Amino acid sequence: MSPVQDNIHPIFDRLLQRGDKETMLKQRSKVIWLTGLSGSGKSTIAEAVEKILHERGYLTMLLDGDNIRTGINNNLTFSEPDRVENIRRIAEVSKLFLNCGIITLNSFVSPTNEIRTLAKNIIGETDFVEVYVNAPLEVCEARDVKGLYAKARAGLIPDFTGITSPFEAPEHPALEIRTDQMEIQESVQRLIDFIIPIIQHS
Repeated sequence: MSPVQDNIHPIFDRLLQRGDKETMLKQRSKVIWLTGLSGSGKSTIAEAVEKILHERGYLTMLLDGDNIRTGINNNLTFSEPDRVENIRRIAEVSKLFLNCGIITLNSFVSPTNEIRTLAKNIIGETDFVEVYVNAPLEVCEARDVKGLYAKARAGLIPDFTGITSPFEAPEHPALEIRTDQMEIQESVQRLIDFIIPIIQHS
């Protein structure tokens, strides 16, 4: 055996594992999956939480419609089969980040229990943290920050969740945040308080 081989660290005798990367990053990776109607506040909360976690030294990745639908899923429509494929791909990408030790914040309507179960089965039950960002339809529609509900009401967006397509509330979410009953800062803090204990590295 050469001197170089003699000096190789034992870790190189095997593939790097998730635990190795979590140890380096000093964090536990999880997939925080925010689900709720359009306009419920998912993305606003996720963006604020990511900034706070970053300031506290955590490595994160935020996935939402903006970076998924314009990239890896830009060939998908909003048909039922493509919606399922959309979530499947998101879950597979999330699993890659998970295995790299990264905390992933996902903000997607993901409207049915079946489709969220698909994601959970891919990611793994212990690493899939379902957060229900809950606001009544009338509140979400009143916000309508992107004008989507108005377009759906006008028939310009077919199969729009909450209008012409159903939304199934999670049966047993890890956390529920009622954004119609609290200010955004309180909603963000509630999620931070919930996340920190499960991502801290022992």
